Amino acid sequence: MSDADRPWNPNITLRQLRVFQAVAQQRNFSGAGESIGLTQPAVSRSIRELEAQLGLKLLDRTTREVALTDAGRSLAGRLDRLLDDLELALLDLRGMATRRQGRVRVASSPTLSANLLPACIAACRTQAPGIEIVLLDRLQQDVLASVRSGEVDFGVVVEPGAAGDLHCEAILREPFVLVCPGDHALAQARAAAWPALADWPLVLLDHASGSRRLIDAALAAEGVAAEVAQEVGHVSTVFQMVAAGLGVAVVPALALPCLPAGATGLAVRPLAPQVERDVMLVHRRNRTLAPVVEQVWQLVRGVAAAMEPIAPAPAGG
Repeated sequence: MSDADRPWNPNITLRQLRVFQAVAQQRNFSGAGESIGLTQPAVSRSIRELEAQLGLKLLDRTTREVALTDAGRSLAGRLDRLLDDLELALLDLRGMATRRQGRVRVASSPTLSANLLPACIAACRTQAPGIEIVLLDRLQQDVLASVRSGEVDFGVVVEPGAAGDLHCEAILREPFVLVCPGDHALAQARAAAWPALADWPLVLLDHASGSRRLIDAALAAEGVAAEVAQEVGHVSTVFQMVAAGLGVAVVPALALPCLPAGATGLAVRPLAPQVERDVMLVHRRNRTLAPVVEQVWQLVRGVAAAMEPIAPAPAGG
């Protein structure tokens, strides 16, 4: 049997992986040893044993620095998540009946990260102080990719459309609203009709946003062929462009807390007919959530359910 055909059964230990993780983070053997309670010789020995088991060089060492090889970068890029998963599994196996310790990775799109998740993280610290929520603030398409790859435990997104590979649960419904200068013609009525938007340039979130597909669908349903003057990635930029007189905007109501503190010249009006979006929790279908993850899922759902509706009223003077 050739070496290529022989089964590969490396005897890699958790300690070796922890040591490599520390060296990859510190880029220094002494600093890595201090962070995990080992001497520098013990760190060096552990790295040599790991490289021997893998048959690969993971680190390039000189008298002045430690650099990762290509193989080392590949391992380091995956190791944090792998060790987190292993730690969670071991905690579960220890029979922690309360299920109140662990780390949960959650990905969320920017508006939700800013206006929903902070309250969830604060509630978690109060209700389940042994659980750490690690938030990844990403564009919606990247949130969905992170959920599908297993990089995160679950995501918080705007309704993703066709997503048969995901389990989706709606936790919050909110309307889209109009934001315009306070002296604009559309601000003179208590509500603005969608067809009236055809007469004005629009400043919208770009297509990386989960809301843009829904806004485009609402405009099409009302037969509005509006001029899109600017497409941007962040709602704070939308508000600044409206304040500069570059157009009017359609945004989700949940974005209104992002209005600049000095935006006394902007007004917010309901849109008629009312069009709403669903905020959803998503995880991979047919994958049972770990107890600690389920606890955070329920916590986020509870925080969303208790949120006060954001009324589309004038944003200032």
